[in-house]
Amino acid sequence: MPSAWSIVTALAMSSVAVTAAALTPQQEAWLAKGTRHDRGGWIYLHIAGEPRERGFQHGYLTANEIADGLRVTRAMWLQDSSMEWSWLVAESNRFIAPAVDAEDREEIAGIVEGMRAAGADTTLGEMIAFNAYIELDWYWWPEKKKLMTDEPMATDHKRESCSSFIATGSMTTDGGIVLGHNTMGDYVAPFANLILDIVPTHGHRILMQSQPGLIDSSTDFFENDAGLVGSETTIGNFHSFSEKGIPEFVRMRRATQDAATIDQWCAIMRKGNNGGYANAWLIGDVNTREIARLELGLKYVGFERKKDGYFIGSNIAENLHILRLETDTADTDIRLSSVARRVRWKQLMKQYAGKIDLERAKSMEADCYDTCLNKENPSGRTLAGHAELDPQLLSDKIPYSPFGTFDSKVVDTRMAKRMEFAARWGSADGTAFDAAAFLTTHPQFDWMEGYLKDRPAEPWVVFRSGESP
Repeated sequence: MPSAWSIVTALAMSSVAVTAAALTPQQEAWLAKGTRHDRGGWIYLHIAGEPRERGFQHGYLTANEIADGLRVTRAMWLQDSSMEWSWLVAESNRFIAPAVDAEDREEIAGIVEGMRAAGADTTLGEMIAFNAYIELDWYWWPEKKKLMTDEPMATDHKRESCSSFIATGSMTTDGGIVLGHNTMGDYVAPFANLILDIVPTHGHRILMQSQPGLIDSSTDFFENDAGLVGSETTIGNFHSFSEKGIPEFVRMRRATQDAATIDQWCAIMRKGNNGGYANAWLIGDVNTREIARLELGLKYVGFERKKDGYFIGSNIAENLHILRLETDTADTDIRLSSVARRVRWKQLMKQYAGKIDLERAKSMEADCYDTCLNKENPSGRTLAGHAELDPQLLSDKIPYSPFGTFDSKVVDTRMAKRMEFAARWGSADGTAFDAAAFLTTHPQFDWMEGYLKDRPAEPWVVFRSGESP
C-alpha cells in the first residue's frame, strides 16, 4: 500500500483541491501496486497490472494534477477557439472514442475511477478528449473551422516545437546509441512533468515522459524493455487530418507497449494513421544499434534507417513529398525556428562527430546559438527555445510569447539496457521562468493570470524503472 505521505503529497500539489473518499477493498488492492514520489520538479509514477487497475493507480495518485490540467486545458481551448469545452468533448466522442481500443479504454476508465475515488470528478468522454487534445486542437479543429466559417485558419505558430537527435556508430564515443530530446511548448499548458513507469500484464514495460492523465507520452520521449528508445518532433505547418483513423495517442501507446523491433513499432504507427499529431519519429534499437526516422504525414510517409550516422528533428519535414505537398514550410527561410534549428543541428553533428555521449547530448539540447543572427542569443530560433525573450522582429511570430523549451532528456545504450534515462525539468539551459514577473512585463497575455505558472531551474536527475522513493 502506498505510504500516507505519498497519497497526501499526490493530493496536494496544485491549486485544485480534491478530497479522497473511502476505498473499496478492490481499490485498495489495486492501489497497493502503484507508487509515486517527486524529485527535481518531476513526478515519478509507477503503475502496474491490468488496464483498469493501473489506470486507477494513475488517476488516484495524480488526481490533483489531472484536475488542474483539465482546468487549464479548458481555458486554453476556450481562448483559442471561442468554443465550449463540452462541445469539443461531444465531438471527440463522435469519432475519437470509437477508435480507442479496448485495453486503452479500460485504462482511461481506470483513471476516471481513480480520480473520482480521490475526490476529483470527470467522465470517460472528457478524459478521452483530454488524451486526444493535441490532435483535436492542432489538426482536427483547423479543418472543422474551415467548414464552419468558409475561411482558412491562420497558420498555428505553436506547432514548431521540440528539438531532438539520435546518433549511433561512428558518431558516438562508444559506437552505441545516444538520444536527446527537449520539448518546446506553451508555458501556460499543463505540466508534462510525469515520469511514467508502466508494468502491464501483457506487453513490454515502458518508461516515458508524460503528463498526468495521459496514457501515451505526448511530449514523446520513451523506452521499453525490448530495447527500443524513441522521441519525436512535430512536423511544422502540417495541414491534414482524417476522422477515419486511429488516434495518434492510441497508436503511440500500442506501438510502445506491443512492439519489440523498429519494424513492429513503425508498422503499428502507420496502421490507421489519421494525420493527427503528425511527427518525425526518431527510433533506436539498443540491441542492434540501428536507428530510424519515421515521418508520418497523412498521405505520405518517409522512412530511413542506418547503423552508422544520425537523424535530427527540428519540426521540418525531411521527406520531400510531405514537405512540399502536406506542409507550407519555406525550408530555406532561416528566420523560421525550424530552419534555424535544423542548421544548428547539422553544425553540431559535424562539430561533435565521434564525440557524442550523454554529457554532450545535454549540452546540445541546451544550446542557445541563433544561426539566423550567428551569435549566442536565446530566442525562438535556438535549440533551447526562448520565445518569451524574443521580440520576433525577424518573423511573423507573436512577440514575447510564453513559449519555449521546458524540459530536456537524454539516454544512451547503457542506460536504456537498465531501463533508465536522465531528465531535466524546466528550461534545457537552466533559465528559470517567473510567471508573475512575465505577466507584469507583458500585460497582453493577461488572460493567462491564474493559469501561467513558474518554471524554476531544476537539476538533472536519473530515473529508472522500479525505483523506490
